[in-house]
Amino acid sequence: MNPKQPLELISLVTTDLVAVTRGRAIPQAALEIAAKRGCGWVPANSALHPLNAIAADNPWGSHGDLRLLPDLQSRVRVEICADGISPPLDFIQGNLVETNGNPWPVCPRTLLQNELKRYQDELGLSVTAAFEHEFTLLGLSRETQAFSLEAQRQAAVFAGYLMAALDEAGAEPEMFLPEYGEHQYEVTCRPTAGVKAADRAVIVREVTREMARQCGLRSSFSPLLKTDGTSNGVHLHISLYDEQGRSVLYQPDADNNLAKLGAHWAAGVLHHLPALCALTAPSVISWLRLKPHRWSTAYGCLGNRNREAALRICPTTTLGEADPAAQFNLEYRPMDATACPHLAMAAVLMAGRSGIAEQRPLSALSDQDPANLSDTERKQRGIRALPRDLADALANLQMDSALCTELPRPLLDTLFALRSEELRLTQGLSDRELCERYAKLY
Repeated sequence: MNPKQPLELISLVTTDLVAVTRGRAIPQAALEIAAKRGCGWVPANSALHPLNAIAADNPWGSHGDLRLLPDLQSRVRVEICADGISPPLDFIQGNLVETNGNPWPVCPRTLLQNELKRYQDELGLSVTAAFEHEFTLLGLSRETQAFSLEAQRQAAVFAGYLMAALDEAGAEPEMFLPEYGEHQYEVTCRPTAGVKAADRAVIVREVTREMARQCGLRSSFSPLLKTDGTSNGVHLHISLYDEQGRSVLYQPDADNNLAKLGAHWAAGVLHHLPALCALTAPSVISWLRLKPHRWSTAYGCLGNRNREAALRICPTTTLGEADPAAQFNLEYRPMDATACPHLAMAAVLMAGRSGIAEQRPLSALSDQDPANLSDTERKQRGIRALPRDLADALANLQMDSALCTELPRPLLDTLFALRSEELRLTQGLSDRELCERYAKLY
């Protein structure tokens, strides 16, 4: 008699406020019922901080129950296998709801879906976005030159499996490239509409981790692995379209080809940027990365192709008769992989929407490194420095009443509880110790 084969499981998952994807696994046969009823979840799970414990001073305690309700359209199944033994990677992203099915206010995915609906209902606009991820591969033996073919070839086996797996997952991978840092790589995927963009960010992270594991390596998305090293960022590219599918950010005869509505949107993001950073660069380690002259941004301004700007107007091309309007997007740069993609994208969209609603004028412009401007020049242009650290970013968020009004109070209370505990627990660690600790966590 043949031995019984192992049971293939499907994971129902949510990505929480500290960007960790967590969930439960069920047998394939249970999916039909789980699609209607979800699986059990605990409110206090939302208060897990990056150091892997539930914040003591959280709003939930030991009370309450939720359901993790899968969105079947988000299912990912990757059968390609690098090690010959691993079962398929099979997971479905979902929303956290009350036991009666009502939305739960601390669910980041629901928050993003609600914000996208507001864009549609109030502005008549749809959102297309893409997250670009940089990460470090641990376990490669030899140091190579930045951007080199040798660096590409050193990771070629992993890269081939990764791109095939992302394609199988429906993530539409475009490019895998060696980056500037030691054993640092980047993967890009095509933009996609709505909540799928943030879902795709989760897919990229989890598939990358899985393929690295199967290849005998380990990937780290931590913002900084060494105090003198190159940082890992996440860049959020956003395009807005009207109901006829036309770009509302692009205007060929405008300065920098940025339409008036796009300027208002950018001005809203820059106005709320000090508070946004608490949601997009939300961990202690994030603030070792956001320094001048690191191409990571340290000042709030919009720049045309300027990688030291918090918002960047990305280049377009007319090669091959390409349409610049279809390519035109704004890139939000002060973000890393310790940020929940759904929460970060929702918050950036909220800030941009406020700029449109208020017709906020855009003044903070610089096509040079803003750190090279004098204090007087930055003040004249309305260019502000980013917060100094996580505590400063959280203080800015608390002071930004307009942005806080857009965010559910239970979500904010949970966020402040877990980040306050993160600050307390890391207070005595040196920069080197922080790098070493977070490299293992992310």
